[in-house]
Amino acid sequence: MTAGIMADAAAGREAVPPNQSYLQLFVRFLKFGLLAWGGPVAQIAMLRRELVSEERWISSERFNKLLAVMQVLPGPEAHEICVHLGIRAKGRLGGVLAGLGFMLPGFLLMFALSWLYFRVDIVGTSLGAAFLGVQAAVIALIVRAVHRIGEHILVDRWLWAIAAACGLAAFGGVAFWVTLPAAGLVYALLVLNHRALALLATAAAMGLAAAIAWWAPPTAKLVEAALQGQASLPLIFVSGLKAGLLTFGGAYTAIPFVRNDAVGRGWMTDGQFLDGLALSGVLPAPLIIFATFVGYVAGGPLGAVAMTVGVFLPAFAFSLIFYDRLEAVLEIKQLHAFLDGVAAGVVGLIAATTVDLALVTAARVPSLAVGVSIFASALAFLYVWKNKLNVVVAIVAAGLAGWLLFRGGA
Repeated sequence: MTAGIMADAAAGREAVPPNQSYLQLFVRFLKFGLLAWGGPVAQIAMLRRELVSEERWISSERFNKLLAVMQVLPGPEAHEICVHLGIRAKGRLGGVLAGLGFMLPGFLLMFALSWLYFRVDIVGTSLGAAFLGVQAAVIALIVRAVHRIGEHILVDRWLWAIAAACGLAAFGGVAFWVTLPAAGLVYALLVLNHRALALLATAAAMGLAAAIAWWAPPTAKLVEAALQGQASLPLIFVSGLKAGLLTFGGAYTAIPFVRNDAVGRGWMTDGQFLDGLALSGVLPAPLIIFATFVGYVAGGPLGAVAMTVGVFLPAFAFSLIFYDRLEAVLEIKQLHAFLDGVAAGVVGLIAATTVDLALVTAARVPSLAVGVSIFASALAFLYVWKNKLNVVVAIVAAGLAGWLLFRGGA
């Protein structure tokens, strides 16, 4: 019996998973995967209702602590909770089966849609017009997500300042591997009341960014040029792994990192990237499953598998490796502050990416006024109707509007 289950039993709660086979466990979480509509909030609510309130796999208090840990760590929280509860039920193999069961429906559906996407010619067709409408709605989805994520992450003026600085730095072409570690370090120092050191760290990051901009060797551009359009499976896997390790506060935070690799290296266009986000929004799956589409565009079926494995590997690894130690993360205040700073920096990166994608979409739609109207209507709908299916309805409605209003101009 694990330490967590023993603690629950000792407290008299008797919150333990039922006795079941590995196949039963897999099928249980496969069902959750088939019903995973509405994003992480709806998915976690479903898990809480069935496994905490009804079946008592884990006590409510312990589930709340587990959720707090998962929100601090990178990766899709709902998937990580499934892995953790699978381990609680049947050990580490149970964790693997639970995680696979939860993600498998979304992966298979996205894989099939990716295959179909390249079998149907949509350029200049009514379907292409529908996708233009959908792309306007996707910008609204990201704007809403930035607001929702920011509400939970930007809880003081320093985090707001860090988000703004990282966003502006992204517009200036500063790499995330400079801004995000600096964001985490600066905020951790501020929390510890070391303001002089925080100022020094900020200056050092600015100096590093300037040095890279002014003194980067010419060979760097040659290497980047050699990588354009060449998406090897290891490179696709690393891109997915990077996204999985930098996903804080929801799958939308992976967008700037995946886009930077996929569009920046010439694997796909911004239009295709937005289409992938739209497709993931109508599937019962974690939104991060859009990475499967990116991998398919970059490297075909094997690319889809490589990207998906990379994205989900951290979500499996954190629970599989650190199962009995995850809650200790909450006690390390310095690490907590560092991750809060990184998360604030990621919010700034998403905001900058949203502006870039909005400008791309504005240039692609036949009528800017109609495109802005679809965007505004979708955004208002997402704020007003807080149902778990609001994303699906918004995307479908935007596609219908695009089909009706953009035909002949797509």
